Amino acid sequence: QVQLVESGGGTVQTGESLRLSCAASGRTSSSYAMAWFRQAPGKERDFVARVTWNGGRTYYGDSVKGRFTISRENAKNTVYLQMNSLKPEDTAVYYCASTGGFYSSGYSGDYSYWGQGTQVTVSS
Repeated sequence: QVQLVESGGGTVQTGESLRLSCAASGRTSSSYAMAWFRQAPGKERDFVARVTWNGGRTYYGDSVKGRFTISRENAKNTVYLQMNSLKPEDTAVYYCASTGGFYSSGYSGDYSYWGQGTQVTVSS
């Protein structure tokens, strides 16, 4: 089992920044690929970013490329999402997720473990 707890959400204005954190615990959680997804009201859960188990490779959804950065600190079992130049359309609940293995993808159905989510609201 892998437990995930997100933090760092809040309300900001357009153009500002936020950093989300995801603390992982459980069996060999630092060896797993990790991802961030988001879900706005009335919409599907969308892929935001993912990172390989050692942080060597990162991947991003088209809408956040160049603005968001995913990183991880395995010594702390923590994954981060640095969000810059935020826009109102970034408003959503942000979820941390893990497949529980080395594999990762941009498809939410591949992920077995999810955090409870943290709300990000960007006002115009």
